[in-house]
Amino acid sequence: MGVVTYNYDSTSPVAPARLFKAFVLEADKVWPIAAPHAIQSIEVEANPGPGSIVKINFVEGLPFQYMKHQIGGHDENQFSYSYSLIEGGPLGDKLEKINYENKFEAAVGGGSVCKSSMKFYTFGDYVITEDEIKALIKGSEGVYKAIEAYLLANPDACN
Repeated sequence: MGVVTYNYDSTSPVAPARLFKAFVLEADKVWPIAAPHAIQSIEVEANPGPGSIVKINFVEGLPFQYMKHQIGGHDENQFSYSYSLIEGGPLGDKLEKINYENKFEAAVGGGSVCKSSMKFYTFGDYVITEDEIKALIKGSEGVYKAIEAYLLANPDACN
């Protein structure tokens, strides 16, 4: 097994607290409304704490039916959260899991920067390329941008 770490930053005009709430605390409600082109539903265990499983169900026609995340934890004061993709989605027969650590920080001039660190755990001697990583990021950006647009269009959401 190999491990490849990749860091990625993305900017948003939305404040860190609102993004954190939309992506972490209220994801099961916000994502299907904000991104109906991609997200059918999100199932969260009764007590969504560390170790709990979150299943994201995609709409028909997308390359994946679902993904399962295992919650690592989150810090509401620091707007940070971690989780591992453990089943479904892009894992296939080459990736065992992907660990994510994300933090929303205030950007100079307003809005926020999402700082992400991803660790790709591969099977055998497979080595994931930077192009493959960028393709995975691009695939998730559609949902990210849809949630961002929803928050901008609905100023009272996730306050």
